[in-house]
Amino acid sequence: MVLLFMSHWHEPAPWRLALVDLLPDLVFRVWPDIGEAREIDFLLVSRPERGIFNQLTQLKCILSIGAGVDLIVNDPDLPADVPVVKLVDANLTRAMSEYVLLAVLRYHRQLPAYERFQRDGAWRKLAPPDTDQRRIGIMGLGALGRDAAQKLAALGFPVAAWTRRARTHEVISCYHGEAGLAEFLARTDILVCLLPLTPETDGLLNAQTFARLPEGAFVINCARGRQVVEEDLIAALESGHLGGATLDVFDEEPLPPGHPFWRHPNVTITPHISALTNPRSAARGVAETIRRVRAGVALADRVDLAVGY
Repeated sequence: MVLLFMSHWHEPAPWRLALVDLLPDLVFRVWPDIGEAREIDFLLVSRPERGIFNQLTQLKCILSIGAGVDLIVNDPDLPADVPVVKLVDANLTRAMSEYVLLAVLRYHRQLPAYERFQRDGAWRKLAPPDTDQRRIGIMGLGALGRDAAQKLAALGFPVAAWTRRARTHEVISCYHGEAGLAEFLARTDILVCLLPLTPETDGLLNAQTFARLPEGAFVINCARGRQVVEEDLIAALESGHLGGATLDVFDEEPLPPGHPFWRHPNVTITPHISALTNPRSAARGVAETIRRVRAGVALADRVDLAVGY
């Protein structure tokens, strides 16, 4: 049983240690030292190297190192008969919810204003915010979106979610499709994007989307940078229609020096750290998927290639 590890962003050593401990008979190889390609059964990958699937002709399963799978499913050589499995890990989900709650509460409790007051040496108090009046909108209701939405609702925020297809939830108000998007945006004071990147969500956070939000709304993007039309976001911030944006992902990473986001007074940036994969915990799910493949049983969290996630 041979697994090939392929990533530009993750160190292989912690993965090797965790997986071999869970699967003692696993042979762990690290790209580009793939050895005999026909021996490789599993590919653990963040971004496939172009042409790699033409070499790995005996693959039984492709496993994502991160929560997003767009870089995998968009590979033109992706074999249609090999299952692709998303990474769903409790630690990663918790980390994302922590980031979302941090960003939401920062805006809700008016921290950007108090930070400005501190810089100006001003002792000022603002009117206290009403939690039950601050409407949160989550775009995406998968494992990450659902956990963040539930935790925000538990704090007393009115929370709604928007998804491409119809969903239901016992606590979260659900909207879907183009028909539900305008109503969802109109009732959202803080918008959080946790959508997968697909052709339908590419550039979804654009001038029209921002215009549908209430004046002074905030935007938080932890999904994919390409979902934000950067020029439209800057224009909405400059006009005052949006009150601020917190961005963890960008169309180009690292964010280039001189990019206007770096010094914009109403933009908070972090370097794609909202939910980093922890090999110690994530390896358990990877090992379970490998066991399921070997046993010939149904796979949890398998990607639907028809929809891209």
